[in-house]
Formats: sequence, C-alpha cells, structure tokens
Amino acid sequence: MSATAVHILWTTAADPISKIDAPKFEYGQLSPTLIVVGAAIIGILIEAFVPRKSRYYAQMFVSVVAFAAAFAAVVALAADGYGTTKARIAAMGAIAVDGPALFLQGTILLAALVGLFTFAERRLDPEAHGNRVDSFAAQAASVPGSESEKAAIKAGFTTTEVFPLLLFAVAGMLIFPAANDLLTLFVALEVLSLPLYLLCALARRKRLMSQEAAVKYFLLGAFASAFTLFGIALLYGYAGSMSYATIAQVVDGTVQDVNPALADTMGNDALLLIGAALLVMGLLFKVGAVPFHMWTPDVYQGAPTPVTGFMAAATKVAAFGALLRLLYVVLPGLRWDWRPVMWAVAIVTMLGGAIVAITQTDIKRLLAYSSIAHAGFILAGVIATTPDGVSSVLFYLAAYSFVTIGAFAVVTLVRDAGGEATHLSKWAGLGRRSPLVAAVFAVFLLAFAGIPLTSGFAGKFAVFKAAAEGGAAPLVVIGVISSAIAAFFYIRVIVLMFFSEPRPEGPTVAVPSPLTMTAIGVGVAVTLVLGVAPQYFLDLAGQAGVFVR
Repeated sequence: MSATAVHILWTTAADPISKIDAPKFEYGQLSPTLIVVGAAIIGILIEAFVPRKSRYYAQMFVSVVAFAAAFAAVVALAADGYGTTKARIAAMGAIAVDGPALFLQGTILLAALVGLFTFAERRLDPEAHGNRVDSFAAQAASVPGSESEKAAIKAGFTTTEVFPLLLFAVAGMLIFPAANDLLTLFVALEVLSLPLYLLCALARRKRLMSQEAAVKYFLLGAFASAFTLFGIALLYGYAGSMSYATIAQVVDGTVQDVNPALADTMGNDALLLIGAALLVMGLLFKVGAVPFHMWTPDVYQGAPTPVTGFMAAATKVAAFGALLRLLYVVLPGLRWDWRPVMWAVAIVTMLGGAIVAITQTDIKRLLAYSSIAHAGFILAGVIATTPDGVSSVLFYLAAYSFVTIGAFAVVTLVRDAGGEATHLSKWAGLGRRSPLVAAVFAVFLLAFAGIPLTSGFAGKFAVFKAAAEGGAAPLVVIGVISSAIAAFFYIRVIVLMFFSEPRPEGPTVAVPSPLTMTAIGVGVAVTLVLGVAPQYFLDLAGQAGVFVR
C-alpha cells in the first residue's frame, strides 16, 4: 500500500473528530483569579531563582500587588454591571460571574491581603543569631529538633514558600463559590485545601503540635473530599451532566430532549438524595458545622496563628459561597428535603459551638468553637431560602472575616518565653499591662458576641431577620439563646483581662511592626464601621444577592 493511500486512510479515519472546538475564555471576567494564579507561579519562580536574602521582600511585593490588582479587577467587573445586569456564565459554562461570586471574591481578596500582613510579620519573636524571624519554620523539611533544623535557624533561613502557598489557596477560594459545574467545584476544593494542609504544618514554635494539626486536617479533609467526589459521581449518574443548570432542570423536571439512558436514572431519587447529601456533607466539613467540626479546634490550635486567622476567615467565606450556590441554583427543587436537615445542623452547630466553648482554657480553641457557633448562625440565613437570606449571609461573611483576622492577629502579640501565650490564665490582668491591646481584643470579642454598634450585631440581626421572614422563627429563638450562651464566655475573657490581677511572671505584649498594626487596625475599623453604619454595605450585599443560572 502506497504512502499516499495510508495518508488518505489516516485523514478519512480522523475526519469525524478533526473538528474539536477551541475553548473560549473570557479573560477579562476571569481576571481576578488569573492574576492570583499568575502571581503564585511567579512566587514559585522567585523561590527557584532569587537569592535567599531577597526572597522575603520579593514574595511580599508580588503577593501584595497581586491581591490589590485582583481586588481592583473585582471592583471593575462589579462597576461594569457583571454583578447585576450583565451577570453571566463564563469559561464555557464552568464559572459564574454574578453578584454573589464577585462579592465573595472581593471579601476573600481583602481578607487575604489583611491576612498577608500577619504572615509577613517579623518583629514578634526575638532575633535568632542576628536575623529577624517570622511565625514559620526555618526549614520546613527538617525534622523538629534535628541538627539540620538548628543549622537552618543559625543560618537565618525562613520559609518564604508560605507566600505562593497562600496565593494558590486564595486562587482556589476565588473559584470555589463561583464554580458552575461539579468538576470545577471539586478542582477548586482541592486547590484551596492542599496549600492549607501544608501551611498548617509550618509553625516555628511547637512544631510537633503544628505537624499533628496538619495531619489531622489532611486526613479528615481527604475523607470530606472523598464524600464530595462520591456525591458528584452520584449526581452525574442521576442527571447525566456536571452543569449546575442542567442538574437543576432534571431535578425540577423541566429538562428538554431526554435520551433513554437518562430517562432510567432520572426516576431514581436515591441517586439524587444520596448524591446531594454527600456533596453538602463535604461543604459542611469546610464550613466547620457540627457534626463535621471535629478538626476545627485541633487545627486552629496547632497551626501557626497567622494561618489560623486567614483560614478561619477566608475558608468560611468560600465554603458558604459554594454551599449557597449549590442549594439555591442546583437543588431549589429539593428544598423540602434539605431544609429540615439544615435546620437540625444549624441548631446543633449553634448550641454545640456555644456550649463547648465555655469549657475551653486555650484562647485559640475558644475562638475555634466560637467559629463553629458562627457557622450555625450563618446557616440560619442559608435556610431562609429568600433573596434576603442570600444578602444577609454575604454581609455576615464580610463582617465576620475581618473580626476573625483581627482577633487572631491580637493573639500573636501576647507572648512568653515559649512563644505565644494562648492559655487563658496567662491573659489575666492584660488590661492593666497593655490597655490598648486588651481594649482592641475586647472590641473583637464584643463583635463576636453580637453587641450593638459592632459588625457582629448588624450581621446577626440581618441573618435572623431573614430566617424569621423565611418561616424559620423557632430557629431564630434558638439562635438568640445560643448568642446569649456565647456572650457569657466572650465577656468572661474581657472580665479576666480587665478585672484580674496581673501575674508577676505573666506574658509580655510584643511590639509589632506596622504590618500587624495595619491588620488589627483594619479589623477594628471594619468592625466599627459595619456596626455603626451598616446600611450601605447591607444594600451592596442586597444588590449582589442574585445568582445567575
């Protein structure tokens, strides 16, 4: 057979599949995520090619510019109407560009920028061998207490890889609430989770505890990811599609042109119910709702405090965004099935977080259980299933994230010879030693408790009002009782700081660089502005509260 004949055979055989459509990407609408991913890749190149002495400043510069530019891109898209009139599905159906997505992306980027300042802090620990050190291990690969670790500390090494890891985690978080098909959702989940597992293991002090926290987070996170993936497989089997819109149509029974294979599985509600339950379970794990909360206190306590603050704020924002989109866009036809379950989860989360927090003696564990209780309060807004429910959740997430980062930034300042003094007994009399730090922490605690004139009050009021109007009044009553229980342990810490005698061997308050001061200052400012004059931001969340389908 001649070469020409073979060539003809090849071309004719290949003809039916020769036309693969080139993917179409709307780079402008995906720009916030693309900027952050680009910066993360530059960060990896900096680790490879820039001399060790200059890496910290190079990474810091790239990260700050990336977050600021990505936030500017989000604002530009919102100003251009992509949050309202021009809301659409981009990237060939994979990503939604709409109000909730842009609002949550803006919140995540601002939280990441403020969190970045706590990552870059290098004045809190005493200098080691003439070098300034940060919260992260000198050399992550070395065994704690080994000769190689001692050599790394002596040489003044620092783990600057934390900056690209932070950028990758944020990139995943930006896609997570905007994902418009199940595959994109899962990829985003992994992209945001894997860097966090690593960051949790990198504490400079108490390294074994930090590594234990990372292993717990990784193992439980892997279980949650497996549940999510299994749920995705079952939903795909049920609807024959990964796309949110198609699944929603199959659930509602409004789908056109049904092929015979799909007609068989569409009647199988077991696939739908089990798949939806597994998928929601994976998201509730990320949110830290009871009974999927067991990782939260251990990981929050063991991880480096800057990582804990960032994770507590930004992961919650991303996960609640994804949960809202899943329940409101994909499964509104299942509302009667998922609402009673969510009621139960919200009730046990609010009460469980608040009651167990009372028994805590470590400030980071106390804030962890407080974050679990807050997940319950936010779920009350999710259950409302009204436009007000969405906007109240968006507002609460924005308010909560800055209070959280600010509170954990204050925790990094109170130190003794062993590093951070997180045991509550050591905070006794802090208000007399350092009135300003204690006052700032008191503001954050009052915001967590939901006292009027703080952002916490405005957020809780919005969420509970939406839940009551959505027919969940009993839930609001339980929410108010939980808030009262929670207020007890927040006020207890304030009393401990201001009305107890300071111990002579008590901790000192480190003087931070302008970076941590900025993080704490932004936290206080946002807490007070959203508490005193929340209306503009509530309106903004209201305009951003409509999902595109």
